[in-house]
Order: sequence, then C-alpha cells, then structure tokens
Amino acid sequence: MSKKHIEEVVRTSLETYFADLRGTEPDNLHDMMVRVMEKPLLEVVMHHAEHNQSRAAEWLGLNRNTLRKKLLDHKLLK
Repeated sequence: MSKKHIEEVVRTSLETYFADLRGTEPDNLHDMMVRVMEKPLLEVVMHHAEHNQSRAAEWLGLNRNTLRKKLLDHKLLK
C-alpha cells in the first residue's frame, strides 16, 4: 500500500465523516483524527516490531519514552 493510497483512504473517510454530520460543524477534528489514527498505527507497528519498543520507536521516528507514553495513553501496555 502506497502513501498515496493511505492518503486517499483517509480523505474518503473524512468525506464520509462530513457527510454523516449533515451540516453540523465538527469540533476538535485534528485531535480526533490524531487519536483515531494513532492507536491502530501503534498497534500495527508494535506487532511488526514484535513488541520491541526501541525498534518500534525507531521505525516511528519517536523517542522511546515518547512511544511508551503514547502506548500508556492508548492503554496498549499491560
């Protein structure tokens, strides 16, 4: 899946979201998008990194402590 394909999936999802609002204005859209996209991103990357936080942090371009905080925020750590 290419970057362009992922962008198109996001674009299509956003258009559907706005259609579902039926004219109601969205609130905190950026925060909502970051939250709904970040959790599955972290889940998939952690799976492929075999739950190695250092490797996952490197792949994501994050500091390991930042990754750990995000994992805790999304309740992805036991």
